[in-house]
Amino acid sequence: MQAVEDWTVDQVREGLDEGTILLVDVREENEWVAGHIPGSILLPLSALDPDALPALAGRQLVLSCRSGKRSLTAAALLQEAGLPAHAHLAGGFLDWAGQGGPVETGL
Repeated sequence: MQAVEDWTVDQVREGLDEGTILLVDVREENEWVAGHIPGSILLPLSALDPDALPALAGRQLVLSCRSGKRSLTAAALLQEAGLPAHAHLAGGFLDWAGQGGPVETGL
């Protein structure tokens, strides 16, 4: 696996605000419904299909999960499929919510 850069909450917030990243949450649907980062999309690790990833359209792919572990696993799988999965939210959703980031619920 190629190196995966640890992104901070501030970096992710800035990327979402500027529209320069595609934030992909790899948690399960029940976790997503309970709370997720606005602007992220859901692609659960348990059913991760590289073909289901939307076009990046010039944006950088950044992965997210609960705490940062599953996003690294997803990065490895996506890299094996030839995708540029080289960044993740290091502390995951826990850090995002813990630092007061906005949270949406539901689908």
